[in-house]
Amino acid sequence: MTILHVDMDAFFASVEQRDHPEWRGKPVIVGAGPHERGVVSTCSYEARKYGVHSAMPSRTAYARCPNGIFVKPRMEAYKEASDKAFEVFGHYSPFVEGVSVDEAFLDVTGTVHLFGTARELGERLRREIFDVCSLTCSVGLAPNRLLAKIASEEAKPNGLFETPSTPEEIARWLAVKPAKTLWGVGKKTGDVLVKYGYRTCGDIQRADPRFLSRILGNAAAAQLINESFGRDDSPVAWEGEAEKSVSREYTFPEDEEDRAVVRAALMELVSDVARRFRREERWARTAKLKLRDGAFNTITRQARFELPVRDDITFRHLALALFDREWPLSARRIVRLIGFGVTDIVNKPVDAEPSLFPSPIVGELGKRERIAAVLDRIPSIGVLSAKDT
Repeated sequence: MTILHVDMDAFFASVEQRDHPEWRGKPVIVGAGPHERGVVSTCSYEARKYGVHSAMPSRTAYARCPNGIFVKPRMEAYKEASDKAFEVFGHYSPFVEGVSVDEAFLDVTGTVHLFGTARELGERLRREIFDVCSLTCSVGLAPNRLLAKIASEEAKPNGLFETPSTPEEIARWLAVKPAKTLWGVGKKTGDVLVKYGYRTCGDIQRADPRFLSRILGNAAAAQLINESFGRDDSPVAWEGEAEKSVSREYTFPEDEEDRAVVRAALMELVSDVARRFRREERWARTAKLKLRDGAFNTITRQARFELPVRDDITFRHLALALFDREWPLSARRIVRLIGFGVTDIVNKPVDAEPSLFPSPIVGELGKRERIAAVLDRIPSIGVLSAKDT
């Protein structure tokens, strides 16, 4: 199997520098203003030299980089660039998994022969992205998704990296890398690993599975050991002609304990899912919430809407109900990832028999859908990027 991971370099900031040539080579910070209560969405590589990163309070970013150019997000511009990039991805494989607006996995196993080698395919894709979008990207090539993701990190910025291919070579290559390189090793899990002397992937490869299970739990330990050897059998989750669900996830740069921050991230995910869902004439019956902590523990909760729906307001109400039920104000939680999605999709608005006395909710849903249609014509002002790369 040949998997390719594409990461658009500092995406939001790069679009700003592309559209404002006078900002090229300067520290550009996209997000809330320097004196506003808000956070950095992403920033250019020039700003990162000052220690600025995503999810950092904008006031802190200003203190570290007072000469930075602070820019409000222009989501429509980013969406346009993203759409063009994903169109290019489709030239190289029909199996494309969009992780976020600026990141995707491609299963190119069946198309490599059309372009020569996997490296030639990757380099050709990078050139086409630049020709079409005037933006750079980093590409990782590997036998599976996990390694492809790690490879694209090696390639940054604006490069291509291909991992070793045999199990022995992969294990040796990973052995010297920090344990935090692996999926799911956030600050909390990383601190636990360091406490017991597991600093590198090689340390985990040599670990006693029974002891690792004792400190992390059976599932987390088993997954971590597999990942330390580069093993991953997860498929590229491409979307066929008929989507069975529409969802989006966000991984925090570090384990997040602030309930308000996580709740705000959920609201942005809901808005993004709703907009994407309404690109087609369809309605959803069920909403799903996903929470994952740094120890790989994942909670999924779902609930049905009273009637099939497609508007932001109803999506938001049920998402918040699920979230508040799972994380009440009095509780303490640590979250690494949050996700929201809708499923049980139907092609008609009301899944019920006609009635002489229709439910009042039907009229209310109609109003909400009209509001959503108006909102769809207004550029989004959200500042949550799927990641900072």
